Formats: sequence, structure tokens, C-alpha cells
Amino acid sequence: MLDRTVSLPVWLLALLVLLAAWAALDRLLLPGVRWFVRSRANRVLAEVRSRFQIEIRPFQLTRRQVLVDRLVYDPAVVAAANAFADESDPPMPREVAVARVERYAREIVPAFNAYFYFRLGYWAARWAARLLYRVRLGGVDESADGAIPRDASVVFVINHRSNMDYLLVGHLVASRTALSYAVGEWARVWPLESVLKAMGAYFVRRRSRDALYRRVLERYVQMATAAGVPQAIFPEGGLSRDGRLQPAKLGLLDYMVKGFDPGGERDIVFVPVAVNYDRVLEDRTLLLDLEPAAPRPGAAGALGRLLAFVGTQASLFVRGRWHRFGYACVSFGSPLSLRSWARERALDPRALEREERFARVDELAKELMGRIGAVVPVVPVALVASVLRAEPTRRFAPLELAAESFGLMRALEARGARVYVPRSDPDYALEVGLRMLRLRRLVVEEEGTLRVMPGEERAVAYYANSIAHLVAA
Repeated sequence: MLDRTVSLPVWLLALLVLLAAWAALDRLLLPGVRWFVRSRANRVLAEVRSRFQIEIRPFQLTRRQVLVDRLVYDPAVVAAANAFADESDPPMPREVAVARVERYAREIVPAFNAYFYFRLGYWAARWAARLLYRVRLGGVDESADGAIPRDASVVFVINHRSNMDYLLVGHLVASRTALSYAVGEWARVWPLESVLKAMGAYFVRRRSRDALYRRVLERYVQMATAAGVPQAIFPEGGLSRDGRLQPAKLGLLDYMVKGFDPGGERDIVFVPVAVNYDRVLEDRTLLLDLEPAAPRPGAAGALGRLLAFVGTQASLFVRGRWHRFGYACVSFGSPLSLRSWARERALDPRALEREERFARVDELAKELMGRIGAVVPVVPVALVASVLRAEPTRRFAPLELAAESFGLMRALEARGARVYVPRSDPDYALEVGLRMLRLRRLVVEEEGTLRVMPGEERAVAYYANSIAHLVAA
């Protein structure tokens, strides 16, 4: 009896092998991996606290499933789900509405991992930023920065020039705090979504009209802000298509202001951050959006262009002719305390009707965008492009272009603009700016004179527009 053979179908044998492998993975390997990752994360947390005095909020270290459950069963969210179920046509079961809320919550809530953020993420951001650009700090208001209370909810409000903004700002502030970014739908692709969530990012459907989704997102932002999680938002709501600063969208700002208690224990402090580049990697794509009639490349065409760009850069690198894309400069402006701002106006945002609150939030947004605009770094390409854009058909003698660029530089400095002069050498600044424009074939030399390449006026204007508000001032 014991030596009889038992025959099994191949598919059943394969299923049993898979189940056994899964059981071994779940019971033996995964617990060990979790212990290893957790111990490394705890070691990193102890290091950053001792070396950098970074305070990681308990909210950031809470298990993601716990945060999802807290969000799903938050009283305001439950009430919104019940109303959504009742108002649907036909009315839907409440369980279906709750399931939708849970799907939204899982989409929004990050899965912050300290080891990933401060080891892998910081290293990758630093490496990528410095590989592509000469990264420079354009200025910091040290006196105001030191006055920010340690228990305040700090929100970095940043102008949006490029998708490199995430890496650049995250890299520069990583020695001081762990930022939680608001990221748009473009990043909801595998594996980028998982990477960004591990870095503490939360996802925002910027164009969603779903009232239930907006309520779930609102409550998450309010919970994170109330818990003191440092955040970074792009109030413009997307990349600037023409290079100019755009008016602020009010969504995320309104969520933060709506539930703010001016007499509460925790203040909200907004820190203006301005970014500028000698070259924006997406400039051609952004400019294409300004031409509705222009043909679009489609997904395959966009991928082909990306591969062609990477191939061109790799070829230049192999031949020793590759240059970094100029300077990337970041400036930090004077922080704005929401508590002081509200008290100066005798406001309690919680008591305001929706229309009045939006009017006040719009006032706040304009103040923040003004502070961002005031500290936008004047980088070499923007400086030279501003002179060229003023007379796009003019042929400049090199000395004429230099003289007018120096004159504009001095005028901007006299107005308090943050002009970045590499090596403290104005001649070198002009050389760098002009070299980048010529490498991009935005400027052409003809018979000893320089002029904007015909057909590239819009591209030159794009870089000039980054400081147009400073020039117009």
C-alpha cells in the first residue's frame, strides 16, 4: 500500500508547486525582508535625527494601511460617501460608495520609507541633478528661516518649470527635512508610482470633477497638514507652457486654509521657492502645447523622440563633446505664517462661507506667487534671452550684446533681483548663456553678428519669460 504510485495532472502539480513556493515566501522570506528593511530604516532615522536634526513626524512613520483606514472611516469622508450614494441615480449601496472611497484613499496615501528616502532617493536625486546641471543655491533668507517654529507645518510653494523640480528641490532640502510632494497623474505608471510613494509623495488628479474624490483628497491633505508633515506643492497646478509664472490654482491651498485654527497649537508656514534653469528638458514639448493646430507625435512618436534625444546625448558623451545643460538655480524666499496672516485680517477661515473663503485664499495665493516671483533666479540663459527677445530680428555685434546684457544685469541687481553670476564673473556669465543658446541653435552667428535663429523666436521668448516679471518691474 505504501509503495503505490499516485498520478497527478501536470497542471495540478504546477499549482501545488506554486502554492508551496508562495507559502515559503510568505512565511519564511518576507518576514526576514521586512525585518531587514525595518532595521535599516530605523538606523537611518537615528542617523538623520542626530546629524541633521530632522524631525520625522509620527504621521509619516505610521503604517500605510492604518492611514488608509483612518482616511476611509474619517467622519467627514463617511458623510460624503453616504451623500454620494444617496444622490446617485439610481441610488447605490453604501458599500459600493465606501469601496470607491477606499480605492481613492489607496491611490492618494503614500508609503513613506525613511531608508528609501534618505539613502536611495536622496542619492538618485543628487546624482541626476548634478549629472545634468550645475546646481546652485541662489539665496536663502536665513533670518526668517530660523524663525520658523519647530512644530509648524511647513509647506514649500514652488514655481513649476520642469519635472526636474522634484529632484532638484528634494535634493537641496534633504539635509533639513523629508518632503511630501503633491504629484500629478503623469506619474501614475509602474514602477514610478511605487518609487514616488516610497518617497512620501501623494497623488492628485488635478482635473477631477468627482466631488467624492475631492473630499477624500481634501481630508488627506488636512490630516497631513494637521500632523505637521512637511509638504511641497506647485500652486500653478502644472508646468508653465510659455515660461511665465502662472496664476495659482486654489485647490490644495484652500484645503489647508479651510480647516486652519488661528488659535491652535500648530501654525502653517509657507516657504516660497523659485527654480530656474538654463535649459528645461521639456521645453519643446511645452511650447508645442501653445500651437493647437500643430500635429501631435502621439505616444509612439513621443517615445521615439525621447530615445533619439537620449541617443544624441550618449553619442556626444562618447565623443567627449557632451556638456551639462547649464545652471539650475534655486532660491528660497521669506516664509509666510498663516497664523500671522489670518490674525492681521481678523480672520478665522473655519467660519467663512465658501465664496468669501475662496476670495481670501485667492488673496493668499497672489501673495505667495508674488514672493516666489521676487526670488526667481536670473540665470545666464534667461539674461541673454531677454536682450535678444526685445529685438528678435536685430543683428547684434558681440560687444553690443555684451553691453546690453551687462546693463540689464546691473538694472536687475539694483532692483534686488537674485542674479546668479557664475564665478562672480559677468563676462563668464555672458559666455555661458550665449554658449547654451548657440548649442541649442537658438542663436546663429552671421558675418560676425549674432541674431535669433529664424523660427526659434518662441523658444528664446520661453527662457526670457522666466524673468519677464522682473524685467518689467
